[in-house]
Amino acid sequence: MFYVGIDIAKNTHVAAISDDSITILEEPFSFNNNLLGFNQLLKVLVLYPKEQLLIGLEATAHYGENLLNFLFQNGYKVALLNPLQTAALRKNNIRKTKTDKVDALTIIKVLKFEDVTTISNRDINLIALRSLCNQRRNLLTLRTRSKIQLVAYMDQVFPELQMFFKNNLHINTSYTLISLHTSPQDIKQLHLTYLTNLLKKASRGRYGKIQALQLKQIAKGSIGLDNPIICLQARMAIEQIQLFNNQMDIIEKEIIKRVDALDSRIMTIPGLKQISAAMILSVIGDINRFPSSKAIIAYAGLDPVVFQSGKFEANTTHMSKRGNSMLRYALMLAAHNIVRNSDTFSNFYAKKISEGKSHYSALGHVAGKLIRVIYTLLKNDIDFKE
Repeated sequence: MFYVGIDIAKNTHVAAISDDSITILEEPFSFNNNLLGFNQLLKVLVLYPKEQLLIGLEATAHYGENLLNFLFQNGYKVALLNPLQTAALRKNNIRKTKTDKVDALTIIKVLKFEDVTTISNRDINLIALRSLCNQRRNLLTLRTRSKIQLVAYMDQVFPELQMFFKNNLHINTSYTLISLHTSPQDIKQLHLTYLTNLLKKASRGRYGKIQALQLKQIAKGSIGLDNPIICLQARMAIEQIQLFNNQMDIIEKEIIKRVDALDSRIMTIPGLKQISAAMILSVIGDINRFPSSKAIIAYAGLDPVVFQSGKFEANTTHMSKRGNSMLRYALMLAAHNIVRNSDTFSNFYAKKISEGKSHYSALGHVAGKLIRVIYTLLKNDIDFKE
């Protein structure tokens, strides 16, 4: 058997090849992250029997995805390694050396001595799903930022409007009104019939003449700035929010379609939504990359931080939050929904609350239990049962 370790970077990768005895056959060499570089790697790989080659690279960021797909499409066996595996082996080195060349050799040792699995078409689909989930998360962040900006703008030009909409400017009626008539100076001059029809249509009948009269009265007594620049910025913020909403709808439909096609066992867990399942599955990937559910808990950053010094030991602990943030977010979001739909998880949550845990702390424990359940379902290929 021949082992190929590849250390992934943004522009230039480093590869090395060894045999079963970990004798280096090809000293670490670099190649560019482009087609020319990939073909350079192929020229070295063809010197060895393809069926006896095992190629390994770490699952870090997105820089290695093009290479991963390239090697897979060319029929090579590729293992996507958990960074925790290489990190643990790297820590065992006495000199604590970390370079691209050393990392390539470390990956070879993981391939040789650890139980690794090669990627399949399912794994390739999960990588594409992870890309969609990352894009959705980015859009969610941008939309949240635009919403915060909108509130800040309206606090300056029409601060009373937020109370009129019951502390929620982020509804269709509010967006429609601000897009057409942003300032109180503009609103107080509107004809009552026009304003009534505008609110009625935007709210689908929930707002009418009474609310229109109230709004005009509020506008007359507003302390808002008569600033056309800030009004323009508020309207642009709404346009951005609506753009992000449309893009998220498109991406979520694609995510749901791909999750349904996976037909994963974890979808048998009551209350686990498709979007949360997509984030969880796409980050975990092949369940065999993890030796136990504890490894996934650590990878998600849900493991507790233990503080102990001498005879002192902290009574309370906090989650480390040092792992994959998207996986941690998806698990906490899923835990919130599952508690309301599953007796098993609801009883577990109630038990933690009875022990004096806060709501958020209890959800963290539920998320940990969810990982253990997911690990069991995927590892044994079985459905969830209460």
